Amino acid sequence: MSQSKMPLRHLMKRFLPYYGKYKKEIALDLLCALLTTGCEIVFPQIVKLITNQAVADYTQITTSWVLNLGGLYLLLRVIDTAANHFMQYWGHVTGAKLETDMRSDLFNHLQQLSFSYYNETKVGQIMARITSDLFEVTEFSHHCPEEFLIAGVKITASFIILCRTNIWLTLMIFLFLPFMLIGTRYFRRKMRQAFKDARHQVGEINAQVEDSLLGIRVVKSFANEDLEIEKFREGNEKFYGFKRNQYRYMAGFNTVTRLFEGTMYIMVVVAGALFLKDGKITVGDYIAFLLYISTLLTSIRRIVDFSEQFERGMTGIERFCEIMDAPVEIKDNPGAKPIGEVKGDVCFEKVGFHYADDKDHEVLADLDMTVHAGQNVALVGPSGAGKTTLCNLIPRFYDVTSGRITIDGKDIQGITLSSLRNSIGMVQQEVYLFSGTVRDNISYGKPGATEEEIILAARRAGAHEFICRLPNGYDTYIGERGVKLSGGQKQRLSIARVFLKNPPILILDEATSALDNESELLVQKSLEELAKGRTTFTIAHRLTTIRNADVIWVLTEKGIEETGTHEELMKKGGLYHSLYSMYSGKEIRE
Repeated sequence: MSQSKMPLRHLMKRFLPYYGKYKKEIALDLLCALLTTGCEIVFPQIVKLITNQAVADYTQITTSWVLNLGGLYLLLRVIDTAANHFMQYWGHVTGAKLETDMRSDLFNHLQQLSFSYYNETKVGQIMARITSDLFEVTEFSHHCPEEFLIAGVKITASFIILCRTNIWLTLMIFLFLPFMLIGTRYFRRKMRQAFKDARHQVGEINAQVEDSLLGIRVVKSFANEDLEIEKFREGNEKFYGFKRNQYRYMAGFNTVTRLFEGTMYIMVVVAGALFLKDGKITVGDYIAFLLYISTLLTSIRRIVDFSEQFERGMTGIERFCEIMDAPVEIKDNPGAKPIGEVKGDVCFEKVGFHYADDKDHEVLADLDMTVHAGQNVALVGPSGAGKTTLCNLIPRFYDVTSGRITIDGKDIQGITLSSLRNSIGMVQQEVYLFSGTVRDNISYGKPGATEEEIILAARRAGAHEFICRLPNGYDTYIGERGVKLSGGQKQRLSIARVFLKNPPILILDEATSALDNESELLVQKSLEELAKGRTTFTIAHRLTTIRNADVIWVLTEKGIEETGTHEELMKKGGLYHSLYSMYSGKEIRE
């Protein structure tokens, strides 16, 4: 269960700077909020004047005097209407601008977070925070200053006017306010935690739904629809429980305020009538007093009603801050410079690495190896030996924990991330294609690429022919994650994307291991074309695909145990010989 940790003052300090860009809009909105209070403040005074005059001598009430008072009130109503229109439109627009700014900051920060953050965080939770949570902040952002200003002005004005009417009756009423605030404090805190728990569970439901729908083919292949329905039911029931708590605390909050509100009202009626009987106030004062108390209690009621929205907004801000506070572990170091033209020499100097949450287990230790420009290096070995981790250190998806990696003699930690990663192309086993057209996905390797460049990249990747056979060619919509394409087709599109990028360093991470034999042959041919003239790191389980590598590294938990060409390592009769013989025998049996 998510626990509230951030104090209100801290949250407001983090949120208030977002108002900075919109000072004029906020100032006008608050000015309109002040104008809308005019009618409610003046109306009881008009009623008081007419009533007192009627009681004293109704013959003195003239048509012109009544029309002047009516005209004044009508003017105030026109101003109130115009001001309210501005608040309803521009107030909400300003709130939407704040939401847009916060969402942009949140998304920009998410783009900078390292793989380790996404290893620990569900995408559904992130989606809930970047959408529904920030919508609550929009409503809060413009209503909060409006409501508090209007309530503050009305309460202050009512207090001053009522004191001038009868200070003792006024003090009797206002003495109840501190007790009401103390009574609602408990429920307000509980409401905030209940809102946060509910928001957290919304994220869990989003994550579960996303997981189930993206894996719908697996679900149906195992006939596990009932299992998924039960998992969803449990999460949905848990959400219902949080919502029930939320409404229970809201009910308690409203009950306390209504109890005090009713007590204050009856006290004014009874005590005011007694003061009226004793001649301490006039009839007009008594009626005005009732109207101002109505205004006062209405203001308190608005604050009470707004408290729910306030707590929703603060919950949204808190969940926003939790992501914004996630540290950017991989970033440009001070003084980092673009890498410039790259030849492709890659050197590992006593490189060591362990994951932050498992410091006792060294994935890599004291790795010393050099790869020359244009060389094709194959990494083989048992699962868990660190082959993928080693390749992920080159583009700084993770940072080494000891030693350093250089490209053309330059420490990669002194190179800007964008220029470093622009120099490296990756083709992975699990291909990710974006929802869109074939053209969109290929051009992702070089935004703004010409039609000729896209087609040339597709030809070099061996993808042009099958693309032309698609219903709309390069404009064919391929579905979310490329579901309308075969595995081999998706892989060739990912290769075309890298061809278009044209990087001097290439990482192939088991790029053919998930393909059938026919697709593997086609993709392997494309990969060989792609690797020409580039420094290439190839991770492969199918050892027959790396026989032509310039050098093979046999990586185990002990580090790199063997290096050499295929022929050299086979002659040694060591670990590589055992792995290759085992794989070849398996392939023959198959």
